[in-house]
Amino acid sequence: MNEVFLYLDSLLKSDDVIVVGCSGGPDSMALLNILMKYRKKIGVSVICCHINHNVRKESYDEMKWLESYCLSNDIAFEGMTIENYGEDNFENEARNIRYNFFEEIVKKYNANYLMTAHHGDDLIETILMKIVRGSNLSGYSGFKMCVNKEFYQIIRPLIFTTKDEIIAYDNNNNIDYVIDKTNFMDIHTRNRYRRVVLPFLKSEDKNVHKKFLKYSNTLIMYDNYINEQIKEIIDNIYNNHVLDIDRFKKTDDIFQTKIIYLMLEDFYQDDMILINDVHVDLIINLINSNRSNGFVNLPNNVKVVKKYDKLYVDFETKQIDNYEIELGNSVILPNNKIIEKVLFLDKNDNCCCRLNSEDIVLPIIVRTRRAGDKIQVKNMNGTKKVKDIFIDSKVPIAERDSWPIVVDSNDNVLWIPGIKKSKFDIPKNKKCDIILWYK
Repeated sequence: MNEVFLYLDSLLKSDDVIVVGCSGGPDSMALLNILMKYRKKIGVSVICCHINHNVRKESYDEMKWLESYCLSNDIAFEGMTIENYGEDNFENEARNIRYNFFEEIVKKYNANYLMTAHHGDDLIETILMKIVRGSNLSGYSGFKMCVNKEFYQIIRPLIFTTKDEIIAYDNNNNIDYVIDKTNFMDIHTRNRYRRVVLPFLKSEDKNVHKKFLKYSNTLIMYDNYINEQIKEIIDNIYNNHVLDIDRFKKTDDIFQTKIIYLMLEDFYQDDMILINDVHVDLIINLINSNRSNGFVNLPNNVKVVKKYDKLYVDFETKQIDNYEIELGNSVILPNNKIIEKVLFLDKNDNCCCRLNSEDIVLPIIVRTRRAGDKIQVKNMNGTKKVKDIFIDSKVPIAERDSWPIVVDSNDNVLWIPGIKKSKFDIPKNKKCDIILWYK
């Protein structure tokens, strides 16, 4: 923890006001304790800010426990409970709510710092998840130790240390904390990295977190440089949500990818987590295609439209038309889902389909339903109307006309993604050469 204290020694002044995002867990309670020491040492002001995500029965009691802890230690406490979630990605929505509330409290106390307890292990997990999912240079760097906002800074001082070092600090200082049991459940992607990948990396090098921090800072440095270069050319290429394709094609590849991400940030802002390199590749393929006109549907009803030498980005407001798309490696659907070809998938539900190319006629087509569509349902004799399957599966009427139907070139219905497989689906333990994932 020495590096944490050295960093804070160089940063903090007596008149600083610090809002701490605190869950009550071992990491944030260690950070709260550290800042309490600086309050005693140099007189900084500390405000504890807590979000009850309201997804576990223990969360309300944990909030009251933290509030009581703050009261007994003369720390200002600000808490809020999330009552309802929308239909957005849960993790992303919770993060947006959390940081919006943090900013409210920063403004309320006129704080100059918001500090969170993200540590070195968190950085490793984030970087690895971004690499596997696909991102851009900024995304691959994980997260920054310091983020400059309009009137305050977000600081993550524990980035120099590991989870084990934090737990040791808590034990040595008799710091109480609560445990979120969901942090040990393998249904969460981050937990699988934490349980399986991190121990291996640390067995190779116990200071691997410092290597990842150096990697992150290197990417951030290069990303900052590219951003400065982009500022000099962007206005001639992209303006008012319109991209000049001819000028775009004359730029270097690394600038092209960055311009696409900047273009999408206009529409997604805090929801950029919904975008990955699959979406960017689809847009670049659309730009470089020989077709004069075309479009790509993106999450949250964003539509990218090519019209001759211009590319337009806007929110989709019209009703979705019928579509018929030849499946390459992946396709993004109007319902914001993706059908992707993968090499391996440890699933066997209706969101995956295994096929043998010798049993069907390629290429595979993804289209909307047609009158009279029938499917030979797996493990059933005869055929069944797709219409009846929609009814049995309680698919809302408004969604049936845009729901994807996967067929081969002989129009045999192979799969209704997320709902029903056909007789063409190969058992998980049998050999197949096509694996499709609906996600």
